[in-house]
Amino acid sequence: MSIVKEFKAFAIKGNVVDLAVGVIIGTAFGKIVSSLVGDVVMPPIGYLIGGVNFSDLAFTLPALLEGQTPVLVAYGKFLQTLIDFTIIAFVIFMVIKVINRLKRKEEEAPAVPPAPSNEELLLREIRDLLKQQQK
Repeated sequence: MSIVKEFKAFAIKGNVVDLAVGVIIGTAFGKIVSSLVGDVVMPPIGYLIGGVNFSDLAFTLPALLEGQTPVLVAYGKFLQTLIDFTIIAFVIFMVIKVINRLKRKEEEAPAVPPAPSNEELLLREIRDLLKQQQK
């Protein structure tokens, strides 16, 4: 089998397509959560604690040698990213919890026996006719 045919068989499989869709949706969801945290959640928190802009929180490490630029440690951006992660992880947890609950309900649902096939119906008719003839 050629490489192109193998790749085509791999790429068309449902799991690969589902994964690609999940990654794209996850990326978009991550951007939404980042905007939510950076533009909606953090400004009121900063306002409540004295007008602090979390994206500006940082400290500078002095340059060790003359002529080098000092190093900026932006821990405020790290805090925003940490809150982003926490929100995304919580949402994913809730989605998985709902999916597991739905799967459990499917498993707990009583199985409905399948309708008898035509052969079974015909055999039942023959059985009933034979019983009538014996009487």
